[in-house]
Amino acid sequence: MTFTVDERVVHPQHGVGRVVKLASRRFDAGTPRMYYEIALVKGTIWVPVADSLGGLRRLTGKEELARCRSLLRSRPLRLADDHRQRQLEVSDRLKTGTMRVRCEVVRDLTAHGWSKPLCQSSAALLHLAGEALHEEWAAAEGLSVHDAAREISALLLEGRRAFEHGPA
Repeated sequence: MTFTVDERVVHPQHGVGRVVKLASRRFDAGTPRMYYEIALVKGTIWVPVADSLGGLRRLTGKEELARCRSLLRSRPLRLADDHRQRQLEVSDRLKTGTMRVRCEVVRDLTAHGWSKPLCQSSAALLHLAGEALHEEWAAAEGLSVHDAAREISALLLEGRRAFEHGPA
């Protein structure tokens, strides 16, 4: 996948950014390679152009956001009761870095916490996944991160009410 200067992109670990330029760089006395310079809110990263495993992708579009709204309202998947197993499963899911998976993880961990408080590691995963989801949602919708978080919380609450009370 190729990106153009000024295009908004998402890095799976660093979040939403903008392609500043394409440049040849040499790190650690290695061979020069082509990199995308990505400007983030909290700094700059360099992503190799030839690195298809880097996970860099385009910002989620409006059509995908509509699917994400439905997903956040949908029935959550049951997660493992053992916190270590749950941590591994959720961490593996998040490695894809897709918006869809972030929505699923936020939905599922949120629902898991409805019956009893999340352990510290699950709460930390939910926090990180939630922040990434809020940031991309805000960028894709042209909202503040705060407004994106409020909308996502409202969608999760709709889903909880639907499954706790059944169809009206």
